[in-house]
Amino acid sequence: MFVLLINYLINFSSYFKIFSHLIFRATNSFLTSLLISLYIGPYLISWFKKLQINQIIRHDGPKSHLRKHNTPTMGGVMIIISVLISILIWSRLSNIYIWYSLIIFTGFGIIGFIDDYRKLIYKNSKGLVAKWKYLCMSIVSIIIIAILYFNGKNTLSTQLVVPFFKDFMPQLGLLYVFLAYIVIVGTGNAVNLTDGLDGLAIVPTIFIATGLSIVSWLTSDIKLSQYLHLPYISYTRELIIFCSSIIGAGIGFLYFNIYPAKIFMGDVGSLSLGGALGIIAVLLRQELLLFIMGGIFVIEACSVILQVSSFKLLGHRIFLMAPIHHHYELKGWSEQRIILLFWIISFILVSIGLATLKMR
Repeated sequence: MFVLLINYLINFSSYFKIFSHLIFRATNSFLTSLLISLYIGPYLISWFKKLQINQIIRHDGPKSHLRKHNTPTMGGVMIIISVLISILIWSRLSNIYIWYSLIIFTGFGIIGFIDDYRKLIYKNSKGLVAKWKYLCMSIVSIIIIAILYFNGKNTLSTQLVVPFFKDFMPQLGLLYVFLAYIVIVGTGNAVNLTDGLDGLAIVPTIFIATGLSIVSWLTSDIKLSQYLHLPYISYTRELIIFCSSIIGAGIGFLYFNIYPAKIFMGDVGSLSLGGALGIIAVLLRQELLLFIMGGIFVIEACSVILQVSSFKLLGHRIFLMAPIHHHYELKGWSEQRIILLFWIISFILVSIGLATLKMR
């Protein structure tokens, strides 16, 4: 909305051009979402405490988590509000990629909100039945994926960018639909599984959003994209605004979520953020790069898959408890040590992912 006003004012004076510059808007989208989240955070925490919107603790989980039962949850509402306001102010709403990302972000957020709400109403940690959660996420994802596929069928938009191989970009065809679905829905669930300790999920999300913002910038610049052998996609310029908003809102939320947490993200936050990272990677044609940069989320999701598969097929568990961060808790590691280790690993993986761009 602000961009429309600036475009109007530019007709009267060229001095207003600075306000429409991408770097200026990205910086301000970051600051806007950061300040909004820092401002509304205390009010949401106080309000949620009055309404007794507190975290539902798993009875079979680590005993150390029982002390967190009075901590408010659904802090993802803070993130969603901050990101949406920032994007509406600073992005060019004529860019279709912004709308694709917003639909996934808000759609997954609504599903997460329903999941959290059911947990609170029924006072258990199960929430929305898994098959219905996946069905809802699938419907939202497939609508966007179908639009992307039919608009870009057998073009650059449905090719796979492979890290380390600059001249190998296979045409996926219908496999594009399957890959995009796995990336969007899988990332949403992976972030959700990772969100089990104070600040554990939000910091890797900030790192990955930073990495994707850099890729968005490189991909939207025709000279840089050619130099790095990346597909040139002009629409991805505005994804920088989306990523900046996520980073700002994430840092603001971290202020309240860092150990010991004053509020938890809840499914409303983890599903929306995971879905956003997934759709941005799909739009950038960097699904495999997200696999590298989001390695922490992949490890957490794989630990659950292995645990369930091993128990059903062989009758025994691989880990003391899944996701894997709970395994280390039960082995006696302190929560702070696990969180810091996962943050470091996430930073290294994002750095490796960005380094592969130069290696292509």
